[in-house]
Amino acid sequence: MTARWCTPLPGGVRLSVQVAPNAKKTEVAGIVDDALKIRLHAQPIEGRANDVLVRYLAHVLDVPRSTVTITHGLSSKRKTVAVVSAGLDAGTVAQRLLAELK
Repeated sequence: MTARWCTPLPGGVRLSVQVAPNAKKTEVAGIVDDALKIRLHAQPIEGRANDVLVRYLAHVLDVPRSTVTITHGLSSKRKTVAVVSAGLDAGTVAQRLLAELK
């Protein structure tokens, strides 16, 4: 069974993410209202926080940044992110992200 915030897509996964910009460091902070909460060490100005989110997810999931796309919520704290990468399933993604939980 996969987490409700991490669902399968054809060729990848869809993540429901709630971001908290202006944090001391970028990290997974927990699960909030069926979304993965991620603190971002960036201000929500000129797309900086979105860029940090994409880079962080690509790093943790060990995929190219080009495979991580914010599909909804570019100007919102609540975002939907698609990760399209062969061989990546929802269970693996959830496990890698939860392993980052501090």
